[in-house]
Amino acid sequence: MKMQTHDSKECPYCSGKGYFQLLLGGSETCTCCSGSGESKK
Repeated sequence: MKMQTHDSKECPYCSGKGYFQLLLGGSETCTCCSGSGESKK
């Protein structure tokens, strides 16, 4: 499994996707990055 590098810092909680995939189906917006997928730091 290769690690991909990006110019912008991606959110560590949602891996830059901006959302979490829920176990029961569906998805939820990442509250840490507000769905942007980028770290606020």
